[in-house]
Amino acid sequence: MSEKHHIHPDFRHILALTQQERIDFLDEPRWVGYSSAIRIIDSLQGLLHKPKRPRMPNLLLVGDSNNGKTTIIHRFMDLCGKGYVNEEAEPVKPIVLAEAPPSADEKGLYMSILERFFTPYRASDPTAKLRYQIIHLCRSCHVQMLVIDEFHSLLTGTPVKQREVMNAIKLLCNELAIPIVGVGTREAVRVLHSDPQHASRFDVLSLPLWQLNPDFQRLLASFEQILPLERPSRLHQPELASVLHTISGGNLGDLHRLLVECAKEAIQSGAELITRDIVEAQSWLRPTKGIREIVT
Repeated sequence: MSEKHHIHPDFRHILALTQQERIDFLDEPRWVGYSSAIRIIDSLQGLLHKPKRPRMPNLLLVGDSNNGKTTIIHRFMDLCGKGYVNEEAEPVKPIVLAEAPPSADEKGLYMSILERFFTPYRASDPTAKLRYQIIHLCRSCHVQMLVIDEFHSLLTGTPVKQREVMNAIKLLCNELAIPIVGVGTREAVRVLHSDPQHASRFDVLSLPLWQLNPDFQRLLASFEQILPLERPSRLHQPELASVLHTISGGNLGDLHRLLVECAKEAIQSGAELITRDIVEAQSWLRPTKGIREIVT
């Protein structure tokens, strides 16, 4: 077992499990760090610890669907967002992660945030009452940052509704003096164009698709360290890296799924490594305009 240098030491014991147990292990969520994700988390941590001031900086994180944005945010939550009780016996909730409502709706946004506090509220209450319930809870729980996922959903709705939601976000930022982070697809930038004031408050940080370069090869080497295969696949080698990049399109989520399916096939077939033939056999995973059709 000590010779399995292609696998991270923390996961080498998985090789002693049954085939089914190793396949189940592949489907478990697992963090794989890479330079872009680390830079984004560093930026979020810097924003989290900004001193309070009248006009707090905000951030909009955008990128292609299924390219790792939400995974980065959840990693950031694991590192910095866990609640605790302080020395004064007061509850502390450093970060609130809410999801934007399905369409631009101020009241819907407030209810989504209130759900993260696990607190009773009445959906029939006036919008203003829900707003100030959130402000009270954020102050009493010492909230330092509000993160709104699926920010692009705010594009669904009339321009008037979009402006109402963005004004609500601005009000929360001003009242609480905390940074607000939006997370969404590249279309989310259009939400900021509803008013020049909103655009001036948000810096936009982009998470691009992966290019076929040494960074992508290092990413593949990191992935290989968590795949419980008896033999090294050398995914980072140019030939295999090129095929993986072509099929995944440089999309991190598609790459992850592709590697998981290839690893399952390697385990079930007894090959115990990912070969070019195994990768090309999974070409059905190649996305076409975001849709994958499974051929049976």
